[in-house]
Amino acid sequence: MMTPFEDWIEKARALAASDLHVETNTPLVARVRGELQTVGAVITGDALLQTARDLLGAQLWEEFRARGSADIAVSIRGIRCRASFFKTVRGLAIAVRLLAPSIKDVRACNLHPDFRKLTEASTGLVIISGPTGCGKSTTLGALIEEINASRARHIVTLESPLEYIFSNRLSYIRQREIPTHSPSFEQGITDALRENPDVLVISEMRTPEVMRLTLNAAETGHLVLATMHSATCAEALSRLCMSFPADLQPSIRAQLADCLVGVSCQRLDFLEAYRVRVPRCELLLPSSGAKGTIRAGNFSQIANVLQSGGDEGMWTFDRYLRWMDQMTDWVKPAPDAAPYHSGGSDRAAEPRPFAKPSPLQPKPATLKPTLPASAPTDDVIEVPSEDMDLAQLAELAKKVVERKPKL
Repeated sequence: MMTPFEDWIEKARALAASDLHVETNTPLVARVRGELQTVGAVITGDALLQTARDLLGAQLWEEFRARGSADIAVSIRGIRCRASFFKTVRGLAIAVRLLAPSIKDVRACNLHPDFRKLTEASTGLVIISGPTGCGKSTTLGALIEEINASRARHIVTLESPLEYIFSNRLSYIRQREIPTHSPSFEQGITDALRENPDVLVISEMRTPEVMRLTLNAAETGHLVLATMHSATCAEALSRLCMSFPADLQPSIRAQLADCLVGVSCQRLDFLEAYRVRVPRCELLLPSSGAKGTIRAGNFSQIANVLQSGGDEGMWTFDRYLRWMDQMTDWVKPAPDAAPYHSGGSDRAAEPRPFAKPSPLQPKPATLKPTLPASAPTDDVIEVPSEDMDLAQLAELAKKVVERKPKL
């Protein structure tokens, strides 16, 4: 018998929802393709309270009562979820993020191949930025998987909470959850530098101290992948530098310019023609112009650097949108993909590309070539699939002609 929380997750999965919102005395609300919609009956306070106690356990429940918030990641009926518990004016509330059923690489995440450049460096800092819910964690996971599939590296991740569970392929991945395995990001980064990592992954840079330690790690022979919230690449860099006191900002800008591997900012667009949400990105790479602009603190000029850096592999949102308009083979996960299981195989069935039907070439109907009445009935050839291309149809037509009785 399903628990109430399992039932909520099943409803969200049936709708292909990315998020689920639960609040005392309020109906279930799901986010489907970026839009909110009500999907269930009103949840009573007692039912939600008991669900929270069961999910958090005794220790986390006491911490939640004291702090007013808690974050966990769990697997529910094969679905990996990140749940945030908090209090509102109505009482207890839960925000649930349903994670992708598998860990994907750059291609399967519908990212431009230029993103692979971010994983080719042996040292430096990669920043993945964007607003809440734009797929930063998925992109970060894709970069980790690119390294995991191509090189033998020791990867240490610091996450709060632990979202995707990686399996070792060529790389050796050690995943640590804050505060389960380390009391804080600051302590986790300090400890990680003693653990002989090649790649350090920080799920989010939130405080100046975490940012300082992240920059130091990137300067001392490690490739560091980190995420932060921002609307543009320029805003991400500006926010990082402005987190420090004014007298330290020049040295921080110089440090950032020296170690930067790349900055990405992304948004999610829903492509109606393909019925899929894909990231639209901005990508800044460390050209000489970009480094000089960062050192000078002229973050308002980053847009000009991006605009003129197309030949160097940089992308503006507008240029990236034009590339998206030309794409016809977006990858959509197979509907029967294997579910994601914590601790087990994290590779679902291989995603498959699919193309938009051409308006000039509508899908052919199932065809039965018309033959003379004298022709034997077994000469009738039926097209076995509605998805055959023109070359296959031409071959069938040739066979029909060859079988026609000679007059």
